[in-house]
Amino acid sequence: MTQAAVLLASVLIFSNVAHSTFSPTLIVDMAKILMDNYCTPEKLAGMEQIIDAASSNTEILSISDPATLASVLTVGVKNTIGDSRVKVTYEPEYVPAVPPPVPDIPPEHLAAMIKATVKVEVLDDNIAYLKIQHIIGEEMAQKVGPLLLEYIWDKVLPTSAMILDFRSAISGELSGIPYIVSYYTDAEPLIHIDSVYDRPSDITTELWSMPTLLGKRYGTSKPLIILTSKNTLGVAEDVAYCLKNLKRATIVGENTAGGTVKTDKIKVGDSDFYVSVPVAKSVNPITGKSWEIYGVAPDVEVTAEDALDTAIAIIKLRAEIPGLVQAAATLVADNYAFPNVGAHLAEKLVASEYNLISRKDELKTKLSADLLKFSGDKCLKITSNIPALPPMNPTPEMFIELVKVSFHTDVFENNIGYLRFDMFGDFEHVAAIAQIIVEHVWNKVIDTDALIIDLRNNVGGSTSSIAGFCSYFFDSDKQIVLDRLYDRPSNTTTDLLTLTKLTGRRYGSKKSLLVLTSSATAGAAEEFVFIMKRLGRAMIIGEPTRGGCHPPETFRVGESDIFLSMPITHSDTSQGPSWEGAGIAPHIPVPADAALDTAKDILNKHFSGQK
Repeated sequence: MTQAAVLLASVLIFSNVAHSTFSPTLIVDMAKILMDNYCTPEKLAGMEQIIDAASSNTEILSISDPATLASVLTVGVKNTIGDSRVKVTYEPEYVPAVPPPVPDIPPEHLAAMIKATVKVEVLDDNIAYLKIQHIIGEEMAQKVGPLLLEYIWDKVLPTSAMILDFRSAISGELSGIPYIVSYYTDAEPLIHIDSVYDRPSDITTELWSMPTLLGKRYGTSKPLIILTSKNTLGVAEDVAYCLKNLKRATIVGENTAGGTVKTDKIKVGDSDFYVSVPVAKSVNPITGKSWEIYGVAPDVEVTAEDALDTAIAIIKLRAEIPGLVQAAATLVADNYAFPNVGAHLAEKLVASEYNLISRKDELKTKLSADLLKFSGDKCLKITSNIPALPPMNPTPEMFIELVKVSFHTDVFENNIGYLRFDMFGDFEHVAAIAQIIVEHVWNKVIDTDALIIDLRNNVGGSTSSIAGFCSYFFDSDKQIVLDRLYDRPSNTTTDLLTLTKLTGRRYGSKKSLLVLTSSATAGAAEEFVFIMKRLGRAMIIGEPTRGGCHPPETFRVGESDIFLSMPITHSDTSQGPSWEGAGIAPHIPVPADAALDTAKDILNKHFSGQK
C-alpha cells in the first residue's frame, strides 16, 4: 500500500469511532481533487484503489469541528506526499477571486504605481539597486513598458553592476519569467529558460528567452546579484533559479520559501472545505530539477539583513579581479622558471572565467587551480605570506643540540655508514656551523667504507648548500660542473661547481655511495639526487621522488593580500627539463620502507664478495 493509500485508510479507520455531520464523500472528493490536479501525479500512485474503498464506507467522520478536521487533513496530506504546499481549509464565507482585466489607468496613476512597487536607486560605485515585490506579467509589462523605461530602466542601464532585491518578492505572473530573464541574456541565440507542466491540462509549456525587448538589454557581462530571503516565493524563485543556473547571477541571502509557479484553491464537493494544491511545476532544462518545495539555495548564504552589504562587497571584489588576474599573469610571464610555459600560462590565466567569484578565498583557490591546470606544476600556486623569522643568536651549546637533533648517524656491519637528515639548510647558516657539523656528524661516518644517505623524509629546503654537500663526494684535484641553473628574472644561466675548499675531509669519489628516496623526497633533496645520479656517483634506491622544484620565491599580486609562490630557477640540461615536475626514478625501485634493508643487503653482499 502506498503512502497516499495509508493516509486515506487511516482517515477512514479514524472515522469509524463516532458520529459526525461530515460525509465520507468529503475524503473521496478531496482525494479526487489531488488525483486530477496535483502537479506530481507519480506521488499519488495507488490512490484510485483507496478511493474505491472509501466510496463504499458508510460511517460518519468522527471529527465534529470542521477547522480541526481541516488541520488534521492538511497534516496528513503533507506528511504523506511530502509536500508542504498542500493545504486543506474550512471557509464557509470564501468567494473565489476573479482576476480583473487590466484596466485603462491614466499614465500618471501608472507612474505612481510603478514608483510604489519598485524601488530603484544607484548606489556608490555605480551599482544599480532594484527592489521588486511583484513580478509583472508580459501583458502588464507591455502596457506600462514606456513608463518602466523612463522611471526605472533608463536609470540603471548605464550602471556597472546590478542588485535585484527579491527578499520581499512574494507574487508574480508566470509570463513575466522570460520577460525579466531576457534582459540579462543576449538576443541570440535564444535560450530555453524553463519548462512548466500544467497538470489539469496535461500540457508542458517551454519558456524561452525573448528575441526582442522594449529598451536595451543589461547584457551578460556586468555583475548581477539577486538577494533572497526565506520569504522569497513563487515566480521570483523561478527567476532566481533560472539566472543562477544560466550562470548569469549570483544568489546572496537565505534559502527561498520553496513555493510553486501556480496554486489553485479548489472547493471539495458541495462542502465548505477547500484544497489549495500546486497544479503546475517548473523543471529547469539545465538541472532537470525544480526549485519548488525545497527552494533556491543561495550561492553565498548570509542572513537576509546582511545580504545587501554582502552583495556590494562581492561586486567590489569582482571589480578588482581582472586587475589581480592580470597582475598574477604578468608575474608568471616575467618570473616563472620556464619562459615559454610562463608566456602561454599568462595568456590562459587572463582568458579564464572569474566572473562568478564571490569571496577572496574563492579567488585564491581558483587561481591556484588554474595555475596547476595550465602549467602542470604543483609548485606554482597561491600561498600565504609567512614573514621571515627574526634572526636568532644561539649559543654554541644550542647549535650543538640543533645539529644533534637534525642529523642522525650510524655505522652498520661491514663498516657501512648511515647519514639521515630531513632538510637542506641555507649555505650561510650551514657555513657558520660547518665545524660543529663536521665534529658531531661528519667525522662519525667519514672513515666508513661505504655510505648510505637517507633522504626518504627530506622535503627540500635551500639549494644554496647543494654544491658544498656534493663536493664532499668528489675529489679536490679538479672542479666538476654539477648542474647548470637558469634564472628567469635575470635570464642568465650559471654553472654549479664543486667547491675547492671544504671544512673537514672529503669522502672522495671512490667509496660506494647509496641514496635512499621516497615519494616525499622533494626540492633540494631531488637536486642532490639528480646530480649524483646524472654523474654516476651514487646508486639510488627506493621510490621515485616527488617531482618538486627549486625553492620558489613569493611574489605579492598587485597591492592585494594575495601572494604567489613560484619557482624562478630550473636545472638546465641539453635534454630539457630534468627532475622538476617529473621526479627522479631510482636505479633500484623498492617501497620506501624497504629501501634501507635493500641498501644494506647490496653492500653486505659486496663486501662479503671481497673477502
